[in-house]
Amino acid sequence: MIRKFTYTEKELITSLQNNKKEAFEYLYDHYAPALYGIIMKIVKDEEKAADVMQDAFLKIWKNIRSYNAEKGTLFTWVLNVARNTAIDRLRVDVKREKVVNLDNVTESEMGQGMVFNPLPGTIDIRAIVQRLMPEKSLLVELIYFQGYTHEEVSEKLGMPLGTVKSRIRKALSELRDIFGVQPMVLGAA
Repeated sequence: MIRKFTYTEKELITSLQNNKKEAFEYLYDHYAPALYGIIMKIVKDEEKAADVMQDAFLKIWKNIRSYNAEKGTLFTWVLNVARNTAIDRLRVDVKREKVVNLDNVTESEMGQGMVFNPLPGTIDIRAIVQRLMPEKSLLVELIYFQGYTHEEVSEKLGMPLGTVKSRIRKALSELRDIFGVQPMVLGAA
């Protein structure tokens, strides 16, 4: 007969830090569905999500000794590991997409006529925001499209307020670059 263990959070952490196989199986059985859901929201592809999930649990296993209960719950820590692993995967994928093989680009494709100036009413702002790094696009989505305050986003995501504000500033700067808009300087004539 196979005995299923149940753990308090403190017991689970201690068992994980002592490399107990049963504790890791328990962690996976109880946390994997929630983590997979978060990963899927970020990478939006089942195959990539499965890879990220595996990478995340490997990182959890290797770094469990760095967990500090004073900084938050075990669930929050493993959630952040999974979320950061998913974001890292997106960054790698975006970098791969940006690499252009010039052997496949014809001269006519590199000509002057390639400038794109859409009419303002035809721009899909949300689609452009989605091209930002996930951690920036999520903040823009919450603050500008869903109406959260910086403080509410900070609390909702468990992120320092200063980090929220600096990422929003960087996101807006990137959006200005995309649209070719120069920031207004007050007092300049």
